[in-house]
Amino acid sequence: MSNSQPGKRIALFGSTGSIGTQALEVIAANPEEFSVEILTAQNNDELLVKQALLFEPGIVVIGDEKKYLKVKEALASRPVKVFAGEKALEEVAGMDSFDIMLAGIVGFAGLKPTLKAVENGKAIALANKETLVVAGDIVMRKAVENQAPIIPVDSEHSAIFQCLIGESRNRIEKIILTASGGPFLGKKPNFLVNVKRDHALQHPNWNMGAKITIDSATLMNKGLEMIEAKWLFNLEPEQVQIVIHPQSIIHSMIQFEDGSIKAQLGLPDMKLPIQYALAFPNRIKNDLPRYDFKKPNKLTFEDPDMKTFRNLGLAIEALIKRGNLSCVLNAANEIAIYAFLRNRIGFLDMTDLIERTMQHVPFIEQPSLEDYFDSDAEARNFAASLIKL
Repeated sequence: MSNSQPGKRIALFGSTGSIGTQALEVIAANPEEFSVEILTAQNNDELLVKQALLFEPGIVVIGDEKKYLKVKEALASRPVKVFAGEKALEEVAGMDSFDIMLAGIVGFAGLKPTLKAVENGKAIALANKETLVVAGDIVMRKAVENQAPIIPVDSEHSAIFQCLIGESRNRIEKIILTASGGPFLGKKPNFLVNVKRDHALQHPNWNMGAKITIDSATLMNKGLEMIEAKWLFNLEPEQVQIVIHPQSIIHSMIQFEDGSIKAQLGLPDMKLPIQYALAFPNRIKNDLPRYDFKKPNKLTFEDPDMKTFRNLGLAIEALIKRGNLSCVLNAANEIAIYAFLRNRIGFLDMTDLIERTMQHVPFIEQPSLEDYFDSDAEARNFAASLIKL
């Protein structure tokens, strides 16, 4: 779509993943509000080409350089520029041709392009929590310096963000992140030791990509979200609380100094926070199903089982100690999930792998961006070396 198109111009980084495909559904449903300027994918060239033919962006990037020619030839008849490789992702993120970046690349790989867009003062709809987990201090500092608004897409952080509207002068006593508890809520280690990937990939309430689904099953997702919330909302670790809420209707809450609590509710559907972030500060009418208070008619809450789901404890340790520890935690977790999805390690082995990596990689109190990249690489190498081939 050329610049004569109306609406906000979206750069969709990670367009073939779960967030990306749902974002394109939101965009397609609101053609007068949005146009697609940039689409990027790492490996899924076939879907990327399909998306490009449908949405006609100005630029397409395929991360895997081996697929460059295939993508270029498939789009030869269209006025779209095709680039490939990690460097291209970063360069395109620094361009001026878009209004808002949807950062939907999974994991550490999302950090560099997001940082580049932030340095360029672009609005970021942030769906990649790892960016803030790895280098939250640097990313948020640069966002302030460059007046780049960061609007969270995670349903929990979107909920907090929405509850904060109009409350800018009021101090937060704490935020309460809700967690579904995942598919293994209430289970004990003697059950979890035998869990296989297909079982762990079945989430009761949310439709998500493989990485975040496993993170939800181990509760690491909530740990990463605690760290992300600390940076997004400028909180101390003790101001971030987690409560298990199996129905996933309340997406998160804020408690203010007067004891008043604000919550944001809705059916679990990622299209809502995606749409909210892209259209912010406006709300767009949609036809998504509405929550009916009669079903589920009970909303329940309980504390997380930290003894069984030890990943949460590791994330809290990283949240409190700061430095490069969250970066190391994240890298080891990505390797652990990679190994688990390939049946190389067991469900509970993931936690041991992360813990040992956190103990091994030297702690850096005030890391530079280079330190973060080094810590990430070292953590990955060490974690990989622990996996029995």
